[in-house]
Amino acid sequence: MSNETVSPIYLQESFYYGLTDQELIHVHDYNFDHPDAFDTELLLSCMKNLKRGKAVDIPNYNFKTYKSVPNARKVNPSDVIILEGILVFHDSRLRDLMNMKIFVDTDADVRLTRRIRRDTIEKGRDIKTVLDQYSKFVKPAFEDFILPTKKYADIIIPRGGDNDVAIDLIVQHIRTKLGQHDLCKVHPNLYVIQTTYQIRGMHTIIRDAATATHDFIFYADRLIRLVVEHGLGHLPFQEKQVITPTGSVYTGVEFSKRLCGISVIRSGESMENALRACCKGIKIGKILIHREGDNGQQLIYQNLPKDIANRHVLLLDPILGTGNSAVQAISLLLKKGVQEANIIFLNLISAPQGVHVVSKRFPRVKIVTSEIEFGLNDDFRVIPGMGEFGDRYFGTDDYQSSTPLFCDDKNRVRLL
Repeated sequence: MSNETVSPIYLQESFYYGLTDQELIHVHDYNFDHPDAFDTELLLSCMKNLKRGKAVDIPNYNFKTYKSVPNARKVNPSDVIILEGILVFHDSRLRDLMNMKIFVDTDADVRLTRRIRRDTIEKGRDIKTVLDQYSKFVKPAFEDFILPTKKYADIIIPRGGDNDVAIDLIVQHIRTKLGQHDLCKVHPNLYVIQTTYQIRGMHTIIRDAATATHDFIFYADRLIRLVVEHGLGHLPFQEKQVITPTGSVYTGVEFSKRLCGISVIRSGESMENALRACCKGIKIGKILIHREGDNGQQLIYQNLPKDIANRHVLLLDPILGTGNSAVQAISLLLKKGVQEANIIFLNLISAPQGVHVVSKRFPRVKIVTSEIEFGLNDDFRVIPGMGEFGDRYFGTDDYQSSTPLFCDDKNRVRLL
């Protein structure tokens, strides 16, 4: 979680109501384990403001004086907000604010031992008082208010903090969520490869208008290879055992061999070499779509494998802008019998508008990209973008495809 921020742990017990003078007289009869003991409205307000990106003032509860000190510390918002408490699942409004709800399931004897240790050391109480309170309030409150909320948990951790495997899985899940672009949370079919300084550095080079053609090609090819490899990871696979040179059995996986690539001429052709390098002997078809403004898409040429309906398809186009060309290309593939879920659309950069268009029309098509752009300008160009990708990659100003084309006597585009 390199650039993300994680909050300190917010304790529900910080939001205990301070006791009145009358309640202090009978403090040992006060039930601190009842939902009414907490200022839930203040807790809700603080959590809502933190989620909105606003700093909040958190109170501090003194367990020796039983008084609450308001605005004791100022807390800034963060990417991860951790709220801990025995009754944090009791109020549905509080539960609704949570992205992940974890119930730590610990043996009753362990809970009692921890309670004795905490209350005697941290809160200055004697053991008899602690045990009396446990029997009178803590145990009944657990059965009446805490245990019933276990059903609301997304994850239940047995053995508490000693369960290293469960904790590691939760940490990894949070890291994955933090690594996702916001659009990935809206469109579950969108996959943005995890950024690194290497990836950012390569993007910086190919986006620079002053970058020479040979450097543009070199670093574009590296990025394309990463996108292709990531896309291949979404293919179905089956278990396969092989014998190693040592005579040992290795259990691995075998990916689907019914695969083909379809490049959108001509920028998409820049991605073909990377695909061939990853998939030896792969069949590659082509689609030519005339681009003219935002709504001028017109299919001009297609050359697809005859058995494409039985294959998984990697659709290649380095830039997803308005999404209109992608919609036309995907629509053609569907007409040819390709299953929507069998299409993986690979591109280097994607505009949010294009992602929305494609995902809304084809929610089962997977979109794999390396970066999400700011958007489109008035000319429907991706910004910040990287210019006309095909011209920069092939070193041309005019249309000179790497795939030679000609027009026949009926003005139809054909391959030479």
